[in-house]
Amino acid sequence: MPKSLTPRDRVLTAFSHQQPDRCPVDFLATNEVWAKLLAHFQPNATAVGPSDYFDPQREAILRLLDVDCRVVSYDMFCNPPDDALEPGATIEWWDVLSRSTPCRMWRQKLPDGTMREIFGRQMRIVRNPTGAYEENCGYPLAAATTVDELKSYRFPDPDWWDYAALPAVIDHLNREQPYHIRFRIGSVFEVAWQLRGMSSFLTDMAMEPDIPKYIMERLTDIYIENTRRVLEVAGDKLDAVYFYDDVASQKSLLISKGMWGEFIRPCHERIIEVAKQYNKTVMYHSDGALRPLLPDLIDMGVDVLNPVQADAKGMEPVGLKADFGDQLVFHGGIDIIRTLPKGTVDDVRHEVSERIRVLGQDGGYVLCSSHHIQSDTPLENVLAMYDLALRASTTEA
Repeated sequence: MPKSLTPRDRVLTAFSHQQPDRCPVDFLATNEVWAKLLAHFQPNATAVGPSDYFDPQREAILRLLDVDCRVVSYDMFCNPPDDALEPGATIEWWDVLSRSTPCRMWRQKLPDGTMREIFGRQMRIVRNPTGAYEENCGYPLAAATTVDELKSYRFPDPDWWDYAALPAVIDHLNREQPYHIRFRIGSVFEVAWQLRGMSSFLTDMAMEPDIPKYIMERLTDIYIENTRRVLEVAGDKLDAVYFYDDVASQKSLLISKGMWGEFIRPCHERIIEVAKQYNKTVMYHSDGALRPLLPDLIDMGVDVLNPVQADAKGMEPVGLKADFGDQLVFHGGIDIIRTLPKGTVDDVRHEVSERIRVLGQDGGYVLCSSHHIQSDTPLENVLAMYDLALRASTTEA
């Protein structure tokens, strides 16, 4: 093993369940946390250089924190026709509250201040004592009563994306050294219920199953073609693909395992199949108590599990590593509910060391927060989490 690996090789080594030179890390955070880091570091982004697709100052922060992973996403490359825009809408790429990485993110901003994303989900900005977030505020498919009515909805066409610039964006990110880069595909179940309304969607799954199946299959068709086009144009420049669907709460699955198998699994399998055709690692995100589905996810071809909420039922790191550590890579694990916002610096350092000791034994772990680092997190706790010295923590008990 070399004394020092490139960020990309460090992640690839961990993904192959071998011990890298140190634990690889990733970083995802709300805009408020990014602002704290920018004020603290005041980074010089000259070495990064300008980009139309990502924020050079945020990228400079990742380099200062020695972050090994990078994300490129479908919503960096939206290019819908003018007639797909709402009346009076303007395009916003940067002032978007869900932008957890340096990458830009496409939104339509309407005159009333609400937002629309590429699939038509409607969002408003809701403020809280430490920041703000996007909240669903309208459901464009709520009134449909039949599949025929759903067919009249204008879903985006794969031609509404232009990925021609993607290889150059990746080359730009890798200019000084190669990072592990994954493509963010999107979500099926989440986008579907956010178009329909959650109560109606869950009721439909029991009473009108053709409606949710149509919406999710329609979305999956789009994701598959988008993913195929991305992997064709990017080739070996991309290391992994990433999709997400929250299907669990802190205590249990949101729906029965049988219903998950009927409605959601087939869509996820189709997405995974495309990635595997291009020999790409597959990373999947779901919050919550996901343990009942882990054998199925492994069987489907999921390689990396994010975000590992250790306080959710059945997601204790020791048990996960013992039962699934030879088949899954774990990504995440640092608690955003208590440890990061409410713990001391020593609490954070202890949890980082413990996660590396347990989940990082024999590789198979990328340290990251258990979701985006939230706006109520003190700066000193963020800096403690990314203390480079902790990443060499021994895996010995």
